[in-house]
Amino acid sequence: MHFPRLPDWLVYLTVVMILLIASISRRERSDAPPPPPPVPGEAGMPLGPSSPFDPGLVIAVPRRADAAVGTAFSIADTGVWITSRHAVERCARVVIVVAEGRGIPAQVRNDPASETATLITEGGAAPLPSASDEPLHLGERAFHPGFPHGQAGEVTSHLLGWQTLSVRNHRRSHATATGASPSGERSEVVLVWAESGRTDGLRGTLAGLSGAPALDRTGRVIGVTVAESPRRGRIYTTAPASISAALAVAGLHPPTDAVGELITTENYGRVADSLRRDLRVAKVVCLPRI
Repeated sequence: MHFPRLPDWLVYLTVVMILLIASISRRERSDAPPPPPPVPGEAGMPLGPSSPFDPGLVIAVPRRADAAVGTAFSIADTGVWITSRHAVERCARVVIVVAEGRGIPAQVRNDPASETATLITEGGAAPLPSASDEPLHLGERAFHPGFPHGQAGEVTSHLLGWQTLSVRNHRRSHATATGASPSGERSEVVLVWAESGRTDGLRGTLAGLSGAPALDRTGRVIGVTVAESPRRGRIYTTAPASISAALAVAGLHPPTDAVGELITTENYGRVADSLRRDLRVAKVVCLPRI
């Protein structure tokens, strides 16, 4: 008894499908659980201890879906923050949100040499430790806590290497693997990371995560999240040297020792929630002129 010979195209298609399924099944997905609901700044909430962000410094933040949103993180408890330059450089007013519907005004100081900006406020939060002088290794993991789409969320990734980010007209345009920069654009060598997990339920792009710290497993800052390539699953951060430069300009020396527990793929969502709750990582909103 002879079985009919299968067409060559069917054999090839079967092999391709098997390889594709195997590749997808091996792909890492270290997703984090959804974050808790935001803390409202309304009556009825328990009164906490005195804060640098008490009502005398706080202004109302309109809950508009079309407001430009980014992320910032503290580098000094006197009120110094770092964010992504393109997230704030065209804002009429910049506000750091300290509770639902409440924020504090911030002065913006753009770094002409990199895609970072420094924000100055009255009062601040505990600074994140820095690892700007530590060597990086291929495959190293990073964690990006922030506010994608204006909501609490986080991403984890692993390091692929270097790439050149080209920015046109002082706004992010695209990342390119070449060292050349077209006319009217500025370029910066950045780190490229492959996304390997995110907050459960977070879909689409990571708009709003710009300015988020890239943390190593000890919770120290190794870069600033500045761009993404959604179709390729890539995240781009500044090099550690940009953190060192921003700290030097501000005359700051933040702690370098790890604080708290090590960050893993199992707990990075909980750690990110804690950083946001303590306002060490905060939402940045652009407001129109008064």
